[in-house]
Amino acid sequence: MTGLADLPAPVLALMAGLFTWAMTAAGAALVLLVRQVGRRMLSAMLGLAAGIMVAASFWSLLSPAIELADAQGTPGWVPAAVGFLLGGVALRGLDRVLPHLHPGRGITEGRATSWRRVTLLVTAITLHNIPEGLALGVAFGGAAVAPPGEGTFGAAVALAVGIGIQNFPEGAAVAIPLRQEGLSRRRAFFYGQVSGLVEPISAVVGAGLVLLVRPILPFALAFAAGAMIFVVIEELIPESQAEVRHHDLATQAAMVGFTIMMTLDVALG
Repeated sequence: MTGLADLPAPVLALMAGLFTWAMTAAGAALVLLVRQVGRRMLSAMLGLAAGIMVAASFWSLLSPAIELADAQGTPGWVPAAVGFLLGGVALRGLDRVLPHLHPGRGITEGRATSWRRVTLLVTAITLHNIPEGLALGVAFGGAAVAPPGEGTFGAAVALAVGIGIQNFPEGAAVAIPLRQEGLSRRRAFFYGQVSGLVEPISAVVGAGLVLLVRPILPFALAFAAGAMIFVVIEELIPESQAEVRHHDLATQAAMVGFTIMMTLDVALG
């Protein structure tokens, strides 16, 4: 761990992003093995992902943002509140402009377009992977520039592991519907894993921004948290609760996901 921690933040962010992309690819690979994932299992996986992202948003992003702001002499709630809301506003803006399709609900959002359903499905997951990549980059950039004891390397690693875990069901959630749209298994897998490639790219961008403009770190952490929570509320929770019969299962899975991420962050951070 010590040797890895000494690597430049953009390199660490890239490595973390490649790991989370690989987990997306692993989830998408389910389409090569099974014809479909049952709605019950999908609801559980999406609930698990929602719980992980909620916990990561607080333990790995918002809490460090508040602590760093206090250390800089700024009231912690200022960057936390401002950054958090800006993250939600930014994702809402992208959500309204970029055409995409919610796979579980069959709802198309964004500007009117002639894009095929396949493109809209991939765009939806890609759009929601952007804040996860930014969060990774900001976390590792923060570990590099923060005072000792703040924004630790272990917390950034915990965030990467948590996002990786929740990317597995996301990969399946896009690849399986693509297969049902008539694509071959290989093409469904290809497009499913491609949706995760934005994470290593946005992770490097996030780390670079933090290193260039260090005073924005608390705002950047809170921004990433707001963007992630927007995805949870707007996408993961509704998708996991789409089938009334599976409400309880999805809720229980979300509780388990939150516990897993909280444990990882406290243990590694």
